Amino acid sequence: MTVTVLPPGAGEVAAGTTRAALRRNFWRGVWRVLCRKPSRMAGVVIVVGFAVMGVVGPLLYPANLPRDDNALYAAPSLQHPFGTDFEGTDVLALVVTGARYVLLTGLATAVITVALGTAIGLFAGFRRGGWDTALMRLTDLNLAIPGLPLLLVLSTVWKFTSPLSMGLVLGLLGWGGVARAVRSQTLSLRERGFIEAARGLGLPTTHIIGRELLPSMAPYIAMNMLIAVTGAVYAQVGLFFLGVLPFDANNWGVMLNLAVFSGGALTTPAALPYLLAPLIAILLLTLGIVLIVDAMDEIFNPRLREE
Repeated sequence: MTVTVLPPGAGEVAAGTTRAALRRNFWRGVWRVLCRKPSRMAGVVIVVGFAVMGVVGPLLYPANLPRDDNALYAAPSLQHPFGTDFEGTDVLALVVTGARYVLLTGLATAVITVALGTAIGLFAGFRRGGWDTALMRLTDLNLAIPGLPLLLVLSTVWKFTSPLSMGLVLGLLGWGGVARAVRSQTLSLRERGFIEAARGLGLPTTHIIGRELLPSMAPYIAMNMLIAVTGAVYAQVGLFFLGVLPFDANNWGVMLNLAVFSGGALTTPAALPYLLAPLIAILLLTLGIVLIVDAMDEIFNPRLREE
């Protein structure tokens, strides 16, 4: 019998080649899923467009946007695609410069919400026992906290001028639902064969959670993160619209508040574009995220893939 001896390092090279092939196949599958329905590709374009607008947009305008006292509530035109507001400021410029605050807050909220919820849900669902009971009671406490009254109190001492501070508060208030959902998924996965094999080998808890459970739940976590972005956008825009938070930063919620309560957008037809512009931006961002979540559902769920 002939025994073939592999040269040193051949196993690592073969494993690396296999991983590279899997990555290529994965991204080919992603591209096929996106191309299968043009709406999904449109969702990617919309979200990427908003990301570019949030990063580059404010750099295209001065810190203090110019005002034209002779063009109050000017009608939409080539110079002002969405008209001007009650101060003669270009509405498109307000939407573009206000996108950064909204998007950064949504991203910060989603990261904190998903990170806390995933860590607590994974640990509680895997360890069970006393840890599970204690962490779930903490989760119930988080779910029971009245968010709006708490933000009303915090707004008296905290100005929320930074999107990160706003994202921190919203994230700390919103991780409970993710923790509950992740715990349920973990309870299901911990009984699978590959988890039982890892526990039988005596692998540490951190290895099993980080290298076995977490990759299996990555698609579910990614979709929850995108959904958390939309929830954060609605929350912050709603708070600014209601006047709960001070108007120290330009964003879409401030625009809606000023359009309704100061600009007379509900009674003055000329002011309607000032109201509709941020609403259209919110609608498009939500639509883009929903379309991407639909694509991710098919990418990570083989049962939904169309032949």
